[in-house]
Amino acid sequence: MIPWLTPSLQDLFLEAAWETLIMVGGAALIAVVVGLPLALLLHATARGGLAQNGLVNRPVGLLINAVRSTPFIILMVAIVPFTRMVAGTSIGTTAAIVSLALAATAFTARLFESAFSEVDRGVVEAARAMGATRLQILWKVLVPEALPGLIAAVTVTLVSLVGFSAMAGAVGGGGLGDLGIRFGYQRFMPEVMASVVLVLILFVQGLQSLGDWLVRRVRRR
Repeated sequence: MIPWLTPSLQDLFLEAAWETLIMVGGAALIAVVVGLPLALLLHATARGGLAQNGLVNRPVGLLINAVRSTPFIILMVAIVPFTRMVAGTSIGTTAAIVSLALAATAFTARLFESAFSEVDRGVVEAARAMGATRLQILWKVLVPEALPGLIAAVTVTLVSLVGFSAMAGAVGGGGLGDLGIRFGYQRFMPEVMASVVLVLILFVQGLQSLGDWLVRRVRRR
């Protein structure tokens, strides 16, 4: 608990922290589940890839770049109809997860693609020489070989999502960002703003440390 906050503010703080965890965790899960196949598709269909196909690679790449190049707060507002269709509402934690997941998926897909590009081509060629199919190479060679880079990419995504989730609070997304804006800024309560900043810093540091530890563990195998 945070001793300099009143009991009512502490309850609000715990609720906001839980909403932030749900937003970050839910969006990150969707980003990994959708972003990994997208990254494999981009890598496989790129020039010199296992299934080179510009007709697939270019449109998918352009779509991902379009999402990545749109500032997050503008993206949230631009996809309000889609968010309302998916989540049934355009405000709140559930609605924020939709826009967070969309932004994070595009971001993660590119990071995953970079991780796959760093895999030694000799390993891929050896797998092809042994008769492995394209699908087997993608899932059983590329993914395990790129695992340290994939974990590092997920860590970067999680850290970015913490910042995005705080931004989502500015447009009714809930979470710590919303608490900081409504109480710390609009009601001139610096102790609330300081608490939000402190918890976000500790949260990001914890995520980064955990990600770095996992990367080291995987590379030692």
